[in-house]
Amino acid sequence: MSRQPTLTPLFAALMAAFVLGACSKNDEQPTAGQQVDATIAKAERKADEARADADRAVADAKQTATQAVQDVKQGAEAAGAKVATVVTDATITATVSAELARDAKLDATKIDVDTSRGRVALRGTAPDPDSRERARRIALAVKGVTAVDNYLTLSSKG
Repeated sequence: MSRQPTLTPLFAALMAAFVLGACSKNDEQPTAGQQVDATIAKAERKADEARADADRAVADAKQTATQAVQDVKQGAEAAGAKVATVVTDATITATVSAELARDAKLDATKIDVDTSRGRVALRGTAPDPDSRERARRIALAVKGVTAVDNYLTLSSKG
């Protein structure tokens, strides 16, 4: 028997090394399926971020709208209170004038009645000191009056 050189195991080893080297190069590059999966995952992350941004924007808009409604409500309440004060003052003025007209000694046409926040100011003339004081008491007795500034002067007889 003659001896033949053993190239086959050496050749087989070289081929195996070459194939393994080629496999490892393919492992470094993602397959088409892996690329699709990575793209889908990236799109899902972006969609989640967009949803979170939209949720924050909606929450901010809700808060802004709620604050605007509260501001309008407070403004309306303040305006309503102001109107109520004006109506109350007008009612007080009319009532004081009517009560002064009932007094036999007072001439209501010579007495000006002004009211601001429940405070009544009497201006004009009264025939005598007692009538002047009585006008103050009449005004003070009207519902809603908080104070009376009596600027009535005594009318001169002549």
